[in-house]
Amino acid sequence: MEAESTFRVLIVDDSDFSRNSIKAMLEDTPFQVIGEASNAKDAINILKDRKAHIAIVDIVMPEISGIELTEKLNSTFKDLYVIIISSLAQENIIMDSISAGASDFLQKPFEKETLLNSLEKVASSIQEE
Repeated sequence: MEAESTFRVLIVDDSDFSRNSIKAMLEDTPFQVIGEASNAKDAINILKDRKAHIAIVDIVMPEISGIELTEKLNSTFKDLYVIIISSLAQENIIMDSISAGASDFLQKPFEKETLLNSLEKVASSIQEE
């Protein structure tokens, strides 16, 4: 991946700690955080104002789950890729995430390298389009 390429990322997680951790992991990388949301409604509002390439979405959130949000994002924002994150890693949850249209699934807690590998995989899909 070329260093000049900047990919715009939205972080969606109801945990301040998780959002801040992910944001810190993305400092000094080709991935620019364009916004943070603690729920699905805020995420959609941010995406209406600012274009993102990738949304990192937690599954367990108030009101609308990350899986439901992923389905909504895929039908509303055609060029958006979603990486689902969760401390839950049962096979059915992973399958539901992929069925909803997620490009990848990461189990929390994850290392910076794991997150960057996932983002780089998605970024190369974006570049191929």
